[in-house]
Amino acid sequence: MNIVILAAGQGKRMKSALPKVLQTLAGKPLLQHVLGTALALQGKATKNGPIVVVGHGAAEVKTFLADVSKEDSAFEKVSTALQAEQKGTGHALLQALSKLDVQEPTLVLYGDVPLISKKTLSKLEKLADGVRGKDCALALLTQNLANPTGYGRIVRDAEGSVQEIVEEKDATPSQKAIKEINTGIMVLPTNSLKKWLKSLRSSNAQGEYYLTDVIAMAVKDGVPIRTTQADHEFETVGVNSRDQLAALERVHQLNIANQLMDAGISLADPARIDVRGTLECGTDVFIDVGCVFEGAVTLASGTKVGPYCVIRNSVIGKAVAIQAYSHIDGAKVGNQSVIGPYARLRPGADLANDVHIGNFVEVKNSKIASNSKANHLAYVGDSIVGSRVNIGAGTITCNYDGVNKHKTIIEDDVFIGSDTQLVAPVRVGRGATLGAGTTLTKDAPANQLTISRAKQISLPWKRPVKVEKMPLAKKAIVKKVSAKKSASKSSKGKK
Repeated sequence: MNIVILAAGQGKRMKSALPKVLQTLAGKPLLQHVLGTALALQGKATKNGPIVVVGHGAAEVKTFLADVSKEDSAFEKVSTALQAEQKGTGHALLQALSKLDVQEPTLVLYGDVPLISKKTLSKLEKLADGVRGKDCALALLTQNLANPTGYGRIVRDAEGSVQEIVEEKDATPSQKAIKEINTGIMVLPTNSLKKWLKSLRSSNAQGEYYLTDVIAMAVKDGVPIRTTQADHEFETVGVNSRDQLAALERVHQLNIANQLMDAGISLADPARIDVRGTLECGTDVFIDVGCVFEGAVTLASGTKVGPYCVIRNSVIGKAVAIQAYSHIDGAKVGNQSVIGPYARLRPGADLANDVHIGNFVEVKNSKIASNSKANHLAYVGDSIVGSRVNIGAGTITCNYDGVNKHKTIIEDDVFIGSDTQLVAPVRVGRGATLGAGTTLTKDAPANQLTISRAKQISLPWKRPVKVEKMPLAKKAIVKKVSAKKSASKSSKGKK
């Protein structure tokens, strides 16, 4: 099946330099949501992928498509057609005409209708009865709305057969009262479509070439028109403004929250979670309020995530406690570990089982073995840390010399005192102890105490006293009095 996605509109109501279809929903551009569904519908066997009709911001949309195809090879099948002037939906589809396989039916989607489901589109495809080499029926996705304002209306005859679609601006009062609206999503017989598109006229209130006008042409040509509706109204909702985008975001996030709860995950508040990617959870996972999950995140069974945590592209083990306001990005956390509060795990952080990373501790590109801990105010970067290591408060691995990164190796059973700097490359031997305040520039031998401190001395000392500044108003009075005294002395001298 041919799939054409119309994505040429400017989206003036967004008031943004970014093309409308590149505005994000759940962390992904609107267009990416639609393309993902389209590619899933076509399957891997399809040679020609979806065709995206670009127009406003075409260069940016093409750049996005090139970038996303590097991340997912399925997007390499996507091609584009340019609508240089935006003259309506019919004119937009006309630009893709040369790329359509006439032996296949054509599905029309929209780059700003992101939540249309594969299930609904499969139902629409079957309704069209598309058979290779033969014209199919025209399958139309409609929706009944309590408030249909702004949408084209489905006009039916006395027998209930679709006769035409009338746009809001061209509708009569009686037609505006119709609740069944056109979503714009349809499957069309491609041979007939070519003829219909070339017959379109712009004699309407908008002065545009409406794709919806092909419905009346199909009726005239005796092509069967069949309709169906989506299971959920949100599937057909388009985005034209920031408030609509925000409203659809909350609908989408609540759907995700309900899916998580159906799978056995406990959420403190389903209205306060954001999943901007994929979140896979084991059993008995608890997620507190305000958490954000980005990219691909896995939470194993029994893990508890405290409030206002951000977790991105990470794998979290079983029974892990992630406490409030922790940020985890590109990390792996072993079973029974404790993270936070206010901890930060950066890309390459790889923690084994039962590791404790406490408040205001940052770990980057480092492996930390089991039963080790850094509970307060520390930075561990480009390091290999053994088991049962205690990293004291204020410890820093000085891994960067301004040009290159260097490795710090801390072997098993090491105790590092507070306020220690380890200037890499450096190794701390097994069972070593580093005294508080040590700056380590050479390897510390195993099972010994290493200290580097300046000699402590005491000297006589008088602490400076702060000189109080005189207020300006008082200065002016003093100056005036002084001037009077000077004048008085001068007068007496003359006598």
